[in-house]
Amino acid sequence: MSNPLFDALFAPHIGKETPFLMLPEGGVISHGTFMSMAAQYAHVLRDMGLEPGDRLAAQVDKSPQALAVYAACVMAGVVFLPLNTGYTHLEVDYFIENSGANLVLGREDALRDLQRDCDRMGVRFETLELDGTGSFPEAAQSQPDHFDVVDRAETDLAALLYTSGTTGLSKGAMLTQRNLLSNTVVLKEYWRFTDSDVLIHALPIFHTHGLFVATNVMLLAGGAMIFMPRFNLDQVMQALPHATTMMGVPTFYTRMLDDPAFTKELCSNMRLFISGSAPLLSETHKAFEERTGHRILERYGMTETNMNTSNPYRHERRAGTVGMPLPGVELKITDPDTGEEVPRGDVGMIEVRGDNVFKGYWQMPEKTAEELRPNGFFITGDLGRMSDDGYVTIVGRGKDLIISGGFNVYPKDVELVLDDLPGVLESAVIGAPHPDFGESVVAVLVPEPGAALDIEAVEHALDGRLARFKQPRHYVIVDELPRNTMGKVQKKILRQTYGDVFAA
Repeated sequence: MSNPLFDALFAPHIGKETPFLMLPEGGVISHGTFMSMAAQYAHVLRDMGLEPGDRLAAQVDKSPQALAVYAACVMAGVVFLPLNTGYTHLEVDYFIENSGANLVLGREDALRDLQRDCDRMGVRFETLELDGTGSFPEAAQSQPDHFDVVDRAETDLAALLYTSGTTGLSKGAMLTQRNLLSNTVVLKEYWRFTDSDVLIHALPIFHTHGLFVATNVMLLAGGAMIFMPRFNLDQVMQALPHATTMMGVPTFYTRMLDDPAFTKELCSNMRLFISGSAPLLSETHKAFEERTGHRILERYGMTETNMNTSNPYRHERRAGTVGMPLPGVELKITDPDTGEEVPRGDVGMIEVRGDNVFKGYWQMPEKTAEELRPNGFFITGDLGRMSDDGYVTIVGRGKDLIISGGFNVYPKDVELVLDDLPGVLESAVIGAPHPDFGESVVAVLVPEPGAALDIEAVEHALDGRLARFKQPRHYVIVDELPRNTMGKVQKKILRQTYGDVFAA
């Protein structure tokens, strides 16, 4: 037996002095130095009593040391559980208790609350700071820089990622070595990554996008990453001439477009910009291409599956779509009630099957059975349609579907029309309880800078463009839409805020 994830992603870099992590302040960490650090950390895990299959929960800032903890977990056979740095200690308590974590890494400022809670649960707590200091790295300083890697099978768990829990308790998605490695191999080839690539990495590493897409792909390719603690526009602008690729969320690209210094010349060394985690407006696609000559490649994935679809590398990157199913991924659009496949062009539930699809939800067999069919297809909860030539368009989450007077209203259909109106920067459409129709449409609009939206003019513009039952019956104008750390609009917050607008 071997350790497939380690063998593919990490083993080739032992002793290599080629650049791996290029830091904004000017330092460079080679592949070999990174692997030595990971080996020392793996020794610490073993010394702290962690066995293969045990869980390590980490709520720490993004740093080379934090990334090395992930590599150490792979080496030691420990299941890695990264946690959003924005979670409160009460939220983290749930993840620790539910996962049965054996070790928690946190920041010094969490000592008062999080360590107290860990002590109560009998879980060891160690610190790791943004600057790489803390009790955990200190324990590694005297450790050997070589570690005898633990054997693991493809079906063994490598990571546990918790979903956002917008419809109940957060669920821990169990990701195996096969899940992570199969997706990485496909993405490296599909997006043409090589050891010559330098990736601008400004994403968090507690999320699948920054950790299992960006980092794993670059490890497999053998390239380098300009490794930023977070998105900083000035740092990104300085990095562009030295990079070849970038992965980001839509807000990265809109903020770059807002800067006049972002030009085609600045991007002359770049070969690929990738966007995901939230929908990219067609206007952003167009403006980005006009400014730089590059067409952003949009893709679609989720916690439970990593990446499912992608616009092609060499052929048409179609704005408003997330491309076609990746090699090895089966995707179908089904009737949510019957599970039967619907005709091309019709809206239905997106279901996917492949080696990328997770093993199930941690300690939730009933929830696993609800969303993971016996034949291996995962019911994503996303509504979409597929064109005759295979491009997939996401219409919205199933829970976002609005049923008004018995008619289905897909928010994306309304948002696309609203976003196209003069003066509208972006929109979000939700359903709110209505005494006559059951639900009706509420539109939340963000005006373009300097624009004053006239709601009567907006209503008039929708006549003839949207069926009456799709047209909003209430409008709200806001400065910005609420978003999570990955840039996705938080419609749950909008429903909580504006859900009673039709109340008597």
